[in-house]
Formats: sequence, C-alpha cells, structure tokens
Amino acid sequence: MRITIINQFYKPDLSPTAHLAASLVEHRVGKPHRDEVRIISSVGGYVPESNAKEESMFDNPRIHRLWTPGLGKSSTLKRCIDYGVFYVSAAMTALTMPRQDVIISLTTPPFIAWIALLHKFIHPWTRVILWNMDCYPEMAERSDKLREGGWPARAMRAMNRVLFRRMERIVCLDQAMVDMLNSHYARPGTPLPTTIIPNWEAAAFFPKVALNPGPRREVWGGVESHHLAGRFVVLYLGNTGYGHEFETALDAAAMVADEPVTFLFVGGGSRWEEIERGVEERGLKNVAMHGYVPKEMTRLVMQSAHCALITLRDRILGVMSPSKLHSNLAMGLPVIYIGPETSNVDEAIKAFDCGISVRHGNAADVADYIRSLMKDETKKAAAKEKARAAFDAAYCDTVTLARFDDVIAGKSDA
Repeated sequence: MRITIINQFYKPDLSPTAHLAASLVEHRVGKPHRDEVRIISSVGGYVPESNAKEESMFDNPRIHRLWTPGLGKSSTLKRCIDYGVFYVSAAMTALTMPRQDVIISLTTPPFIAWIALLHKFIHPWTRVILWNMDCYPEMAERSDKLREGGWPARAMRAMNRVLFRRMERIVCLDQAMVDMLNSHYARPGTPLPTTIIPNWEAAAFFPKVALNPGPRREVWGGVESHHLAGRFVVLYLGNTGYGHEFETALDAAAMVADEPVTFLFVGGGSRWEEIERGVEERGLKNVAMHGYVPKEMTRLVMQSAHCALITLRDRILGVMSPSKLHSNLAMGLPVIYIGPETSNVDEAIKAFDCGISVRHGNAADVADYIRSLMKDETKKAAAKEKARAAFDAAYCDTVTLARFDDVIAGKSDA
C-alpha cells in the first residue's frame, strides 16, 4: 500500500505530532505491512533547536523536507508566512507524486488536508484520512486570536464543511472533539465519519524498569541545578500554549510554599512569560522553570518527579487534547488535571483512577492531593501503579496503532 502523511513537523523535531507521525510511519513500513510511505514535512522545527538538517537516506520511508523561511511563532504574520510557503510547496509535491492509496493529513498547519484533496482530484481512488489534532477556527476564536463569528471564522467554517464531508475518516482524540465537530459541520441527521483514537507513546521507550531505576541510575542535571533533591516535585512538561491555564496551579503552589514541594515547569510556549509573572507576583520560591529538553531526555526529567500537572482552559474543550497525558502515565506519574470535565485527561482519570480531576479555581483541592501523596507512601505507590496500568491499557502504541490499522484498512466500524 502507498501511504503519505502530511504534517509540517516530523522527527527529529520536538513536537508531539512529529513523534506520533513517526511512530505510525515506522509501524507501517515494518512487517507485516511493508507499505511504501512518504512524509511531507518542512525543514523548520516546532522550536528552532529541533530544525531538521538532512534528508532521509532511505527510500522507505521517503521524507520530503520542504523549505520554509523559518520565521518562527513570535507573531501571527511570521507564522502565516511560514504556513503559506509550506502550503505551496506541499501542493506541488502532492500534485507530482505517484498515486497514493491513502493520504493521512494532520492539522499543522490548519487546512493542510486540502493538499490531500488536490492529490485526490487527480487520483479519485485515493482515500483521505484527517488526523484531527487541533480545530480551526475554533482554537483561534477561543484563544482570542480571532473574533468569534467574524467573517474570517465564517469563511474557515465554510472551508471545513466542504473538507470534512470529503474525508473517508476523521480521527479525533476524544469524545468532546467528536461532539464539537458534529455540532458545527455535520449534516442534520448524518454525523461525520469519526473514530476516536487517543494519542500515545511508545511502550518500548518507557519500559517498566524505568519506573523504579536502580541506585546507579542516571539523574537529570536539573535535579541539582533546581535543588530538587528531597523535594516532592509536581512536573509540567511541554508546551505552555494558549490552550492552558496556570492561575490555579500557581495558587496551589502558594498554598504549599512552606512545605517541601516544587512545581517544575519544563518547556516553553506563549504562556511561559505569563507563568513567570505569576510566580513573581506571588513571590513564589517553590516554582522552577527550565526550557525544552530533547525527547530522549524527557524520561530522566519525569524520573525526578512524583506527579504530573496537566491543564486545559474551559473554552478549549473539544478543540484540542493535551498530549502530555500519555508519557506521564507511562512513567507512572499520577496526574493532577485542572480543567473542564469530559476532556481526554478527565476521562482517563475517571476510568483508571490515576490522579485527580479538578476545576479551575479549586487550588485547595490540588494542594490537599499533593499533601496526601506526600504523607501516604501506600497511596502514592498505588497511584503510580494505576497510572502505568492506564498507559498499558489505552495509551501505548501497541494498543492504538492496531486501531489505526483498521482506519487505514477502511473498516467501517473502525
């Protein structure tokens, strides 16, 4: 089978979608599939440090690294220029490559799935699958980057109606996303052809031995530089983007300021400076901040923590799903989730009892949960076991890739 995956970012880029796409590619080119796979991505990276510098040296998978200016994400204009160049180059690639059996389009940049439809216009038998990681214009509206209901948003929704109704399958990340897409884009009485497949992490990257490393284990350098030894560490690992809220977490940090607790933020993003301001305004000494780390180092970072922090703004429910959940569960980190109900994280916690789910403003509940884990070693050990059990049951590649195989095969009940 000939398969093409379209996403602006691809391994070794740091972005979660880059590694998810690579996981699917590696699965499909290996036995028993032996598919011919192409990737259409850009040279530019999610962050400058992760720019791809070289082409694939192999014919399968064949990686098309398309040049973009690499202007970054510091302004909407710069981001749109990068997107525009990628659209044009991707369109040329899709129009000139051999007929594909299946094209899987992610959603970076927004509306890139239209490039897949260009190929389908020439080769009508090509099946197009949308792997819906983000929802636009809803994400832009709810992040106050676009006026809600304005003419740009209406134009984008009109494009989506045409696009979604031409997809053979739309892979969504949770039920909230399915409900949102159907409410906006489905014909009356005819739901969109959706399948829920949560994001995942590779089980091989998170062997169970990593949960309880021996006395000679390698230790992340940040343990010393951020004075984490002997502290209970609450870890936020990844992007601090528009979809997240941190006021409640910082209020909880203030409540445990006199206890041996550190809130550790590792990553970056549009709300990074906002967190720094919140720390300064509250006079917090128990919050440490560290920039992005390479994917291969994340396991060491998580080994230094005792639980994970994940947040989601109420207005973002249904338009994105935090991808931090899966790696944290893989490392046996119970999850403190601050956000609305029915998100993928809330569903995981309720299904597997692997943490606590609280609403924005409930900082006292967060502080109490931290204290309960600190004081009760039995509870902490049980929470770690439940977190890893959730990963093994629902969020590892061995489970989710099999479901993706069904989607690619065109099974109607996938």
